[in-house]
Amino acid sequence: GQAVAKRGLLLAGTGGHNISFQGPPGTGKTMLSKAFKEILPTPNESELLEITTIYSSAGLLSSENFAQRPFRAPHHSASYSAICGGGGNLNIGEITLAHCGVLFLDEFPEFDRRVIESLRGPIEDGKICLARKNGSVTYPADFILITTMNPCPCGYYQTNIKTCDCSNQSILKYKQKISGPILDRIDMFINVDQIFVSDLIEQKIIKKSGKKTESEIYRE
Repeated sequence: GQAVAKRGLLLAGTGGHNISFQGPPGTGKTMLSKAFKEILPTPNESELLEITTIYSSAGLLSSENFAQRPFRAPHHSASYSAICGGGGNLNIGEITLAHCGVLFLDEFPEFDRRVIESLRGPIEDGKICLARKNGSVTYPADFILITTMNPCPCGYYQTNIKTCDCSNQSILKYKQKISGPILDRIDMFINVDQIFVSDLIEQKIIKKSGKKTESEIYRE
């Protein structure tokens, strides 16, 4: 299932577009996002040099991540310094470790507001400038951003799965955590709805009978 979401990932990988999935829990948003790295092209020589330089500087270079595009998925409890970099030694953050690759932020509105707003510059410029009392440094941060979010804190607002227990105020507060400037920097927004087993069985039967499935019609 989820033909539209998979098509969106193909477009994002081809054009380097930022993409956001919204839908209730259990619809495959995280699984789709994690599979995205498998369809990205192999980094060229210049990109490979930048990736290995960054990971070597951070002490993270290994045979597992060598010659691959990075896929960074920090937890929503990660601090500003962990995401953007900084600290006393001006350490490299997750957005720089995602350079030439993917930064995946699951449960996007659950991240600290300061962390969310800090993405505006790197998404726009492909780099981040850190200035502290002991110096300043500019790190590369050119990545594809993938985010997932629920329609409300409980995840079931305007769905037929469960009754939403959230108040109007909590839903509004949840959505307002993502500001307009951040939304402007995300190219695609895709709703990922629940897929029922009966629908998948029906698609399989249609395919066996020689008729076109919905996903095949959509691709055409």
